Amino acid sequence: MSSPVHLHSDCLVGANPIIWSNDDFDDLAGDVPLDTILGEMRSAGFAGSELGHAYPRTPVALAEPLARHHLRLVSGWHSTYLASADLAIEERNFRAHLTLLKTLGARVAIVAECTRCIHGNRDAALSFDDQPGPRLTEAEWPRFIAGMKHLAAVATTEEIRIVYHHHMGTVIQGEADLDRLLASVPEISLLLDAGHLAFAGIDPVAVAQRYSARIGHVHLKSVRTEVLARVQREGWSFYRAVANGVFTVAGDGCVNYPAIFAILAAADYRGWLVVEAEEDPIKVPALPKAKAARDYVRKQAGV
Repeated sequence: MSSPVHLHSDCLVGANPIIWSNDDFDDLAGDVPLDTILGEMRSAGFAGSELGHAYPRTPVALAEPLARHHLRLVSGWHSTYLASADLAIEERNFRAHLTLLKTLGARVAIVAECTRCIHGNRDAALSFDDQPGPRLTEAEWPRFIAGMKHLAAVATTEEIRIVYHHHMGTVIQGEADLDRLLASVPEISLLLDAGHLAFAGIDPVAVAQRYSARIGHVHLKSVRTEVLARVQREGWSFYRAVANGVFTVAGDGCVNYPAIFAILAAADYRGWLVVEAEEDPIKVPALPKAKAARDYVRKQAGV
């Protein structure tokens, strides 16, 4: 077993509220109050939070509860539709998101292309192997790339950088498509989410090594291989997979986090590490697993 490493002291450990209340599926503890989320997040030892559906989306309204619980805003997901929607509308929506992030001190913007995404569809079976779906057509790629370059330039003017979130059930799920995006848009950074990589059948350690200099943000969760096998064998949707525990916290499951932490240390990574545990919070209570994950990161990454 690898020895624990010590990431740079500038690294901070945050949490995603999806541990407490699922953003995509409101029957998975979707009614947990904001104060409960932030209070338990702080008590578990986290320094900051990403956005969730229970969070106000204006700077003034969000600043107060974050300050009351002594938490910083880390970042937040933003869905793009660059391959299918008008770029002017996409830019307007993105600028509103950037205003919230920048005003509250966040310095990375998480984006994911959601044209024809299926991860929010409770019944749509996930696709794997050589044809992960949905995918962009060859005619859509140039429009998507040009749009992403444009949003990256917009973010730069606000001193924020885009970190791209590869995600199950979206057009950037498979390794070839992720590689193509990162090669085509050097202006963006990678959000390394080892859980989504492992879910898609991609080696997260290899991706972390290949793009170590491009990693701008890190999500920490893992995958239960026995649940993943059923997802693939029985054609489960993303919802069914999540509700039945395909994801778990770092330190559990199949992801080799000691190897990933070693790569981040060697690359002098100085960004956020954000714990996630995207499973049913009713079946698996949030606070104990949040504390366990925070302790694991402290022991294995030295932060």
